[in-house]
Amino acid sequence: MYDARTILVATAIVFGTGAFWGFYWLPVRALTDLGLPGAWGTVAITFAATVVLSPVAFVNWRSYSQSSPVALLSVALGGAAFALYSVGFVYGRVAIIILLYFLTPIWSTLIGRYVMGWATPRLRVLAIAVGFAGLAVMLSANGEVPLPKGVGEWMALLAGLLWSISTTGIRAKSTLRPIEAAFIFAFGATIAALVLAPFLEAWPGRTLLEDLWQILGLAFVTGAIWWVLSIASLMWATVRLEPARVGILLMAEVLVGALSAAVLANEHLTFVEIIGGAMVLCAGILEVWPVRRTGSARTH
Repeated sequence: MYDARTILVATAIVFGTGAFWGFYWLPVRALTDLGLPGAWGTVAITFAATVVLSPVAFVNWRSYSQSSPVALLSVALGGAAFALYSVGFVYGRVAIIILLYFLTPIWSTLIGRYVMGWATPRLRVLAIAVGFAGLAVMLSANGEVPLPKGVGEWMALLAGLLWSISTTGIRAKSTLRPIEAAFIFAFGATIAALVLAPFLEAWPGRTLLEDLWQILGLAFVTGAIWWVLSIASLMWATVRLEPARVGILLMAEVLVGALSAAVLANEHLTFVEIIGGAMVLCAGILEVWPVRRTGSARTH
């Protein structure tokens, strides 16, 4: 168990990371405009992050050999989840992609209950029902079948599920230090993006030469800031908080992402989509509420 101050710091870090990632769609789409379509922009960003972190892997190779394979796989799977999420911004509207991803508290609760055997308070059962209802409302806003539309939305939904599996494994098994975990995270994301990229768009080839230095600069800055600094901080905080709480705190990204997309990309949600999205967010709040009450009870 961690003391109250450590949990408070971890909470602030996760919340700040969520807000910061609300702007992540900007460099992703900028790389697309520069000639890296589909998943290739994510490949560039995650590979740059892996390169930046490679000295860490070289110096601390014993830490990886001594770590649990489940822990390493869990961290790498988290990177793969973020890679799918990153690619989703290329093919879908920012707010919808973020909202679909942020069904993570629901997935975390289901995994915790049926895989890990953790207790499930009644309010969390209600949260699951509200979350799925919000998902159905949001996806049927135009009178269509309530299923994700297009590859971007499916990627966001799958990314949220994979992230929930990842955070559960990280919490249960990981002993890696944050910067070491960030390397595995970035490496897992790079592999996932590389596997995915050829199926979505052809390699742009020589057309990249015109803006090569601009592409490299943007990829390395984005990789260093979002995928190294913020992810290393997130890895430190994740092992100190319950997976469900991590999911709800990261929801700061929903508000920041939706507002930034509305202002900068003129992407607006319909009234029905807003209602469905609000239900998804309410589900997250309902889901984390018992955790806070339990923590309070233990304190006193």
